[in-house]
Amino acid sequence: MQEPRSASLHLHGHQAALQAFRQAMQGGRLPHAWLITGPPGIGKATFAFRLARILLGGEDEASPAGRRVSAATHADLLVVARGFDEKRHKYRSEIVADDVRPINSFLRRTAAEGGWRVVIVDGAEYMNRSAANAVLKILEEPPPATVLLLTCSAPGRLLPTIRSRCRKLELAPLDTADMSAVLHAQAPETSAAEIQRVMAEAHGAPGRDLALLADKGGEIASLVHEVVQGVTPLRSYEIAETILRRDYGFSLFFSLLSDTLQMQARQAARLGNPQCVALASAWEATMRKHAETERFNLDKQEALLEAMTIASRE
Repeated sequence: MQEPRSASLHLHGHQAALQAFRQAMQGGRLPHAWLITGPPGIGKATFAFRLARILLGGEDEASPAGRRVSAATHADLLVVARGFDEKRHKYRSEIVADDVRPINSFLRRTAAEGGWRVVIVDGAEYMNRSAANAVLKILEEPPPATVLLLTCSAPGRLLPTIRSRCRKLELAPLDTADMSAVLHAQAPETSAAEIQRVMAEAHGAPGRDLALLADKGGEIASLVHEVVQGVTPLRSYEIAETILRRDYGFSLFFSLLSDTLQMQARQAARLGNPQCVALASAWEATMRKHAETERFNLDKQEALLEAMTIASRE
């Protein structure tokens, strides 16, 4: 499995959510399970590791405990996520029962440092039914001195019984100052003009800025603009090939296309244009296609072509 994503990155923003957690902890009635939600790239995994550092006494990232948490090597921390397929160089489509099974043995042990035991389930929406049921059983009968942190971009895909047993923390998009700090930290050599372009399109999601920075000159963004204007079938194939040759291209294309269709639907609704219904349907269809393709490892070229057909019709 690859290193936990975002584990060692400094947390920018999300102060309201962080304060809510601190208040619950200081009040002496800390919920045993937290559901950390927000769109992809907003910093959910980074936030979860920050909470783990608070619980395990390593809030200072430079401290020994902080370094162990960031590296996911702390004896009282267990991280569960989709397995990484080394042969295909991609994450598997689901979190399966074998992935969550170590939680039970982990929680049967006494805390190595005498405090909390923390379990992070990163990308909880990817749990299949067996994995979800196993986690639900733990939530129903939580061991003492245990906190489960579930990160999730699509809470509607979780079992309602899992959602109901978690305290929800929804992460809001970062403001301009925090986004600027993230970009300067991650890419200090980037020009001011490029940073402004990325910030305008990242919508407060710090993880998305990496993809936008990789999209030199806004190539993917230009292709999205071309698609919504209408493209021929032949041109669709050319665009799909270009996207698939780019790092982050597939996910960034769907993200930008979704944003564009959503914006167009809202503008049409404000103007009383009946086309808003068709645009909203196209937005939902493209989001669904992206999620299905990622979840079930479907053919990415076919997904791109279908999305372009949907967008070009509107």
